[in-house]
Amino acid sequence: MNEIAQLERFHERRIERATGPQGSLALTNTQWVDSEQPIWGVPGVWAPGPQGLGGLTLTATAADGIEVDDSPVDGTVYVAGDDAMTPSTIRFGQGVTGTVIANDDRTSYALRVWDSSSDGNQQFGDISRFHYDPSWVVTAEFVPTEAGTEVDIRHQKDLDLSRPKPLPGLIRFSRDGVDYELAAFPSGDGDRLQLVFGDATNGDTTYSVGRFLFPVPNGDGTITLDFNRAILPPCAFSYNFNCPIPPKQNRFGVPIEAGERNVLAKDGSLLHD
Repeated sequence: MNEIAQLERFHERRIERATGPQGSLALTNTQWVDSEQPIWGVPGVWAPGPQGLGGLTLTATAADGIEVDDSPVDGTVYVAGDDAMTPSTIRFGQGVTGTVIANDDRTSYALRVWDSSSDGNQQFGDISRFHYDPSWVVTAEFVPTEAGTEVDIRHQKDLDLSRPKPLPGLIRFSRDGVDYELAAFPSGDGDRLQLVFGDATNGDTTYSVGRFLFPVPNGDGTITLDFNRAILPPCAFSYNFNCPIPPKQNRFGVPIEAGERNVLAKDGSLLHD
């Protein structure tokens, strides 16, 4: 299969995931829970889980129609977070599900609500992208860093909060007389790294916040950056995500006209700015 055919399949898989029951378009709420409280859009009363155990507790009646781990809820139950060995499954009925997520230091938890019939899913048309450009397949040098090295990562909705991530190595290459030294952190998926980058297309021909790339070190001191596989962050699909923004060293002053561009509605307009 040639590279263009592979990219077509990659694009198809991206749409399949984005439009799935818990795809990015389906997220309708992310609500942090620090006391007993209701959560917008779903029944029940939610509260922090037991001390030292994490997760959340849910109090509901049988009439609320909630299932946790495939069992109907009638009373108070524990709901395990995504940091548990076995995260809980939550069903509210009619295509609405939930997941519990932990913050970076596992001190607080939020409920995410997913709706397969969300406005985003109903309005979605396509993910626009640039034509394949082989010049944006870059073989870079991967220089390991000392153990414990971190990169400061900030997020779109709370820029004052630092979320340092491990920095296993620096990615160095030169293009058109400009030297780059990029920082990518572990993605949590095997050996893949997550590169959060911005470029001169952001807010013009691509989504304003930036894009992601998931390269894997080659094992010979190099790493391949195929910007044709650059993808939009989850916040391009739903405002209920809080996405990382590109650190300063990952911001290109030139346009990278490769990879995904924007999420489009059925009429071809931007689904999100």
